[in-house]
Formats: sequence, C-alpha cells, structure tokens
Amino acid sequence: MLKIYNTLSKKKDEFSPLNGGFATMYCCGPTVYNYAHIGNLRTYIFEDLLVRTLSADMPVKHVMNVTDVGHLTSDADSGEDKMELGAAREGKSAWDIAKFYEKKFFEDFDSLNCKRPTVIARATEHIKEMIALVKKLEEKGLTYKTSDGIYYDTSKFPGYHNLVGRAHIEGLKTGARVDFNDEKRNPSDFALWKFSPKDKQRQMQWDSPWGVGFPGWHIECSAMAMKYLGDTLDIHCGGIDHVAIHHTNEIAQAQGATGKQYVRYWIHGEFLIMANGKMSKSGGGFVTLDTLKEKGYSPLDYRYLCLGAHYRTQLEFSYEALTFARNTRLGLMERIAALKEAGETGVKDETSLNAAKAAFKDAMDDDLNASKALAVFWEYIKGGACAGDKLEFIKYADGFLGLSLLEGEAQKPLPQEAEKLLEERKAARAKKDFKTSDELRDKLSAMGIAVKDTPKGQEWRWK
Repeated sequence: MLKIYNTLSKKKDEFSPLNGGFATMYCCGPTVYNYAHIGNLRTYIFEDLLVRTLSADMPVKHVMNVTDVGHLTSDADSGEDKMELGAAREGKSAWDIAKFYEKKFFEDFDSLNCKRPTVIARATEHIKEMIALVKKLEEKGLTYKTSDGIYYDTSKFPGYHNLVGRAHIEGLKTGARVDFNDEKRNPSDFALWKFSPKDKQRQMQWDSPWGVGFPGWHIECSAMAMKYLGDTLDIHCGGIDHVAIHHTNEIAQAQGATGKQYVRYWIHGEFLIMANGKMSKSGGGFVTLDTLKEKGYSPLDYRYLCLGAHYRTQLEFSYEALTFARNTRLGLMERIAALKEAGETGVKDETSLNAAKAAFKDAMDDDLNASKALAVFWEYIKGGACAGDKLEFIKYADGFLGLSLLEGEAQKPLPQEAEKLLEERKAARAKKDFKTSDELRDKLSAMGIAVKDTPKGQEWRWK
C-alpha cells in the first residue's frame, strides 16, 4: 500500500481512501494566461505518477481546475488579473487568451503522457458555486467588506496555521510575504470576491450580492473541489509554492464553511531550478516544452529526466542532464526493439518476474520513489531473464513510468541546423571532399548525432 509524505502531518502516511473503493484527488491546474514552462510541467508529471500508482490498487477520481480568471499578480490580492494582462500583452480578448493557452497546456500535458483528469473544471464556469461558498462564509461571520472586496477574517479560524506552521503566519505580520493594506484586519486575510475597479472596464466580471466583480483566486479551488469530490477530499496536490498562501487559504475557506476536514493528504512537489534560480514566468526567458522540441528533444526525454529525481527534492535543469536522459531513454528503446525481435526465446521464470514486479511497486509505494524503481527496472532488464519475461516486466513498469516503452517511437526529430549539416555532408561526400565531410561529422557528433556511411548512403542516429 502507498505511503506518501503528507505536508499536513509532516511525515509519510499510509494512504487509505475515505470512501474505501476509490480515491479522490484534486490538483491545482494552470493559470492559462501564458505558456506553461517546464518547471510547471514537472509538477504535473509527479501528479501523474501519483495517479498511476494509486490506479494500480483502486480507481481514482481526479479533478483539475483551469484558472481562467481571478489570479492576481500579487499574493496580497493586489495587482492586475493575469488573464487581463495576457489579453493586453497580445491584443486579444481575455476569453481568447484563456482558450488558446488552455489548449496549448493540454497539448503539452498529453505529449508528456500524463493521464487526463476525470474532471477539468474551469473557474469561469463555476462562478455560481463560488458566490454560494462566499455567502456561506458570510453567514458564519467569517468575512468583512473593504473598499475593494469581500475578505476572509483569518483571526476567526483557529487552525489557519496548521498546514504551513505558526512561525510563517507570525512572519506575515512583518510584511515579509504580502504588501501592507491598511483595510485588512490581519496581514493574512485574503480576498474572496474582488470588486471591479470603477475607473477601468474588466473583460471578465459578474454580478454578485456584493456588487459587480470577480472571484478571488483561492475561492475557486475550494468551491470546485467540493462540488466534484465532496466536503472532504482524500488528496490535494500542487507545487510547494502553494503551501504558504493558496492551500492554507483553501483550508480556511472550506473548513470555515463546512466544519469538516477539507483534505486528508496534502502532497506537494518541489521546484525545477536553473543555474540562476527557480524558473518563473515573471523573470522572462523561461523554457517551454516547445523550446526542448526545437532543440531535438522529445517530451518523453524530459519526463525521463524528471523520473530520476524525487518529487520532493529540487531538480536542477541543464541541457547536459537532458541529453543524458535522452540517450538513456533511446538506448532503452533500442534494447526493447531487440527484445521484441528475439521473441519468446529462453525459459520463463514466473517467480523472478513476480519478485521484480513486487520490488518495483514497493519502490513506487514508498513515496513515489521513481529513481529507486528505475534502478529495479534496469537491474531486471539487464539480467538473465528471457525476452518474454523482460517484455512483460517492461509493460508492467511502464504503467507507472508512462514512457510508452512498448509502443515504439520514430527517430527523434532533428533540429533544422542538424538537417542542414547532414545535407552539406552528403553533398561533400558526393564531391569526394572527405575533409569537409569529416569536419561536418565532428560538428554533428558534438550535437549528439552519430553518422555512419553505409552502402545505402549516409545514416544517422542519436548517440
């Protein structure tokens, strides 16, 4: 049975679903105002590992939101709505921006072999549920009104610090994480509903009992999670950056309204970092999956890279590491092709096969230890088992790893620069200009491309 690190208990807890027969899981999805960068996508890969590991034992009802309104640029409920910013940046409507970037996000999501959620919930389609939740909090005396919106009074929720720790909440009083707002009763108070500015027309706004406006970012997740999964969820996932503000506020909203525990297992993934720090959109120059594809990498190369680091540890990204992951994965694909060609040769050994499967699953059940599971994987397929047993084991393991190992894969696309060099080399050999031909081969080799001359002509492969 799965043991998973629970941010709430601060330890690895054995997972047991509330409803016995199936697990409920909510994941914070994308804010669709820009492309997802590969740091964002690392979080969805770890969540996919969790879904796959849970699914080996039980069905999973998985809900993911799409934030297409209400996510402001500041933790302090100030700044502009990211959707409105995206619209201004590109000269399109906020609705068109949301539609475009949601589509692109799920293209990336699919190309990484992440399993689609059971429910995809868009914030703009659940305004009614958010207003109902704010009204319930208002009826319980947990809200107050300011000039710019309806706020949650965190001093009236005794367990507000439980997820992040009391020391962090105390730190808010110094203004370390949020800007000062003299209308807030407490530094940690947050907006449930924001009023539309009087001097500026918003593209996304709705009528409410408090006036025309739009929902706060945090209210959407609580409202949609409880609509689809009930008052108490088994699992809630997201990036580690959501713990201190977003998820802490979700708990206050949900439990303030229902009086019941909101989430039993809080699970968070660590950052992908670059040499100069955490990757973020605000810093500009972020790396997308398309960036990697343009350089000749497959999305599955990136997935393999992520499998090598535990989801709760920071992963430093470099193209050298990604090249190593690509070469390892392509070498694995070649090994699998040879196993397929060998067919049912050798003597089957069910005992050893089952032991390998059990060791692999034990690793995944140990807080999604994918790197340990990969070590079990490589030990078995490099061992003396017959081809049929190895292929059966690969099929089993790939149900967790999500690398499409038995589906085969076309040769990875070449960058345009490499295609040009190959054409130039082909022309040089036709002219018997072997000096230029060798120089071009060296350039290709430096790009990770091995070239071989055969009676049929020039052939290449990734090294």
